[in-house]
Amino acid sequence: MNFELLPFLKSMLSVGGPSGYEAPIRDVITPVWQELSDRTWVSSHGSLHAMRYGLAPEPRPKVMIAAHMDAIGLMVTGIDKGFLRFTQVGGVDPRILPGQMVYVHATNCGEETLLPAMVVMPPAFLLPKDAGNKALPQKYLLADTGLRAAEVEKLVRVGDVITFATEPRELSGGTISGHTLDNRASVAATTVALDILSRRKHLWDVIAVATSQEEVGGIGAMGSSFDIMPDFAIVIDVTFAKGPGGGDTVLFDLGKTVTITWGSCDHPALYHAMKKTADEYEIPAARDFAPSGAGTDAYDVQVAQAGIPVVEIGIPLRYMHTPVEVVSIKDIKRAGRLMAEFIADLPLDFMNTVKWE
Repeated sequence: MNFELLPFLKSMLSVGGPSGYEAPIRDVITPVWQELSDRTWVSSHGSLHAMRYGLAPEPRPKVMIAAHMDAIGLMVTGIDKGFLRFTQVGGVDPRILPGQMVYVHATNCGEETLLPAMVVMPPAFLLPKDAGNKALPQKYLLADTGLRAAEVEKLVRVGDVITFATEPRELSGGTISGHTLDNRASVAATTVALDILSRRKHLWDVIAVATSQEEVGGIGAMGSSFDIMPDFAIVIDVTFAKGPGGGDTVLFDLGKTVTITWGSCDHPALYHAMKKTADEYEIPAARDFAPSGAGTDAYDVQVAQAGIPVVEIGIPLRYMHTPVEVVSIKDIKRAGRLMAEFIADLPLDFMNTVKWE
């Protein structure tokens, strides 16, 4: 397969797929992963699994790569004279919503109808005095499809999801902006790893998982961990890049590094092994800190059954949980190569070194 990263990433950034409604993004990923793996299947939670068999005799050790494919979004909670009231799916900052173009995935007529809409707010003089000149709470915001009230009632029902309509856009400096780079940048990096491994010998079985429902509690990752029960897992997600207002806090330069997490969900031996691989292959890798958990799938993988050792990789991202997230293409490629080189070099007795010492 002649895999091309940028077109694939753009195709993922052009569809919806909020937590619990991942079918559109899963349909984009599936044919690509089918070409790069020996078999694929979908879990009971809607996560996509792709297996590459290793070359060692059975029973072979297994490594899982987990990258969540779901995204934040909105859901219709009411229809008010043709305007839509909504709530959040995952963590959405209401300050970024006014003026955003969105799609309403209307299902009241049986089949889904994609309705362009925009998030609007009443003028200040119609709002309570304590809200008129401030960032508005979500309860005051509405989605406007442009349709008459009767048409909205006919097409839309409570429970329909709303997704961002921002188109992916290449920016200067080898960066790209889009509405779901958290965490489709990591799905892209996982695909880069699968592509490299398709041309490399590896002893271990490799199971890539595009997990569902991370933004609402890591549900897909937990189910897949129980299903697969890997010997250890790599969890890849985005982390915070330096940007406006970041100051001198522990943030990371866009386009200059990936991260390896040192935290409560991460096995120290796996951290050191991954950092050694990064150093050997001259892949820039900074230490990210997560002393109380990283807000990723790592915890949900870590606690499956008797426990699964985890190492986390991060791709620096600006403007997290907005419709204009930004990452560096170079960082996506770096993350994919780091995972591939690490897996390709795994000896069969590697788990003998993964100890709490």
